[in-house]
Amino acid sequence: MSYKLEIRAFFFNAETDYLPYYKNFNIKVDANATAKDLLVPIQEENENFSFPKQKLVMKINGLVVDAKQPVSALVERLGTSLQIDPVSSYRSKDGLKINDNDFMESFELLAPYASEADLKYYKTLYALHYASETENFDREYIGDAVLVIAHKMITEGSEHTEAILDAITSVNSGLFDCEYENNLFNAQDHTAAIDELKAMAKPEEGPSLCAQLIARFSKKEEKEVEAVVQKRAVETIENLEEKQVAHYHGLTSHDAMHKLIGEMGMKGVHFSRAGKLSGLSILEDNKDLALNKAGAILLDAYDSGTEVLVVEDIDVLDMFKTNFSSIEKTIGRKMIGLELIAAEDFVSQVNSIAA
Repeated sequence: MSYKLEIRAFFFNAETDYLPYYKNFNIKVDANATAKDLLVPIQEENENFSFPKQKLVMKINGLVVDAKQPVSALVERLGTSLQIDPVSSYRSKDGLKINDNDFMESFELLAPYASEADLKYYKTLYALHYASETENFDREYIGDAVLVIAHKMITEGSEHTEAILDAITSVNSGLFDCEYENNLFNAQDHTAAIDELKAMAKPEEGPSLCAQLIARFSKKEEKEVEAVVQKRAVETIENLEEKQVAHYHGLTSHDAMHKLIGEMGMKGVHFSRAGKLSGLSILEDNKDLALNKAGAILLDAYDSGTEVLVVEDIDVLDMFKTNFSSIEKTIGRKMIGLELIAAEDFVSQVNSIAA
């Protein structure tokens, strides 16, 4: 068995090129091929295509992939049309070769408190460092990898906990700018570790004994307060069935919503950032970054032809709506005509249309 692939490959030489560019290739590889095997025939066809022989990682269709990744898995998940980029395009020196000094510079924050074993483990996180989503919005971000090793050092009993936490929070873009997203082809979820670090670095004050006693004996009052809380008003979209609809789902699945849109005969829109995080979890710590992330999602949907964006998480929807004008200013674009609706309201309206 073999695979016929359409490859769009990244080219750039810092010494001769002003801007990067892409070239298209049609290649054929056998069933046992790896990601590295995709690069060799491209280089044979065009000698200007370059890639590192050591620490070879790359982005394929936006996901960070190591050299040994089987092509069979790539094709199964991504199809036969693949775009190959360096793990960090703006760090490219020559094709997929990058200036990766930033990787060890981040570790230097922890080096005074780290062991040889810590350094050895950190080096295994090379791909994770360049899979950091935050770096797409802030190039000074220290990377997810150094946060992961910091968590490991602390939980293993380091006597330098305070110094480690200070190191990863006092930098220009560090722990509190991280809304962990997994951009690795082979998923690694470090969300819990990042959340634990944030809790350590900014612990919330627990309720006093007095407050606990008051809460304990005020059940009746709580119920009375709950009784007067108004239920959220259900919203509808005018002429919904005539509009192009997309679904922003974040890390949840969108299969059911996609199926529903299709069954109703609506014009469904897919956009690349539908599964990205919105910035909600970092809104208090870094509002500018949060709005940039939210703006990237809304603008991607808008530029893809979306007229109605169904938002899965009600808190995210509130964030989008409350900050909509600020988001427009942040991204420097007006999104005229883009309507937002909660997933539950959309389903309710669709069901009423079907009835």
